[in-house]
Amino acid sequence: MLKLRRLKRRAERGVTMLVVLILLTVMLLGGLALARMTEAGTLAGGNVAFHESAVQASEIGLNTAFARVNALTNEEMSATNWYSPVQLAKDANGVPTVEWSAAPSITVGANTVRYVVERACTAAHVDYPLRECLVKQIPQPKSRVAGAEELDPPNSKQFRITVRVEGPKGTVVVVQSLVTKG
Repeated sequence: MLKLRRLKRRAERGVTMLVVLILLTVMLLGGLALARMTEAGTLAGGNVAFHESAVQASEIGLNTAFARVNALTNEEMSATNWYSPVQLAKDANGVPTVEWSAAPSITVGANTVRYVVERACTAAHVDYPLRECLVKQIPQPKSRVAGAEELDPPNSKQFRITVRVEGPKGTVVVVQSLVTKG
């Protein structure tokens, strides 16, 4: 009878070890899966941070381009690599097809900001702004005097600024804005 008890104990010890090994394996696999999920969440969070940084850097490009538009003295002449007096050809996403590496660049942190400006006109030499250009008309109060001639409202020219920001890890953000001069 004593021998039988000893044999039973030995058999029980082996089964316990097997159960512990199986549980450790399951816990190890669960830990690896949790670590992988955490890594994916961290990568996604980093990508969002890079994108937001690029969007914020685009503001500097917009402000710089707008200042240069306001400083233009001759809107009918093309400026080297940043300004076009007519609308440019666009790709399927509405982004001008230009050589971005030739556009003026500004470094903002780890981002490179480039911009181009196009006047929203169909002709370089504009004779009829209301027909050939996109203009912003400012509504004016009308005269209540009977028979008074109605005047055309004043208009301002429109320019499209396209800013392309290249950031770390292949981040590319394109921002467009329509601005008014005059």
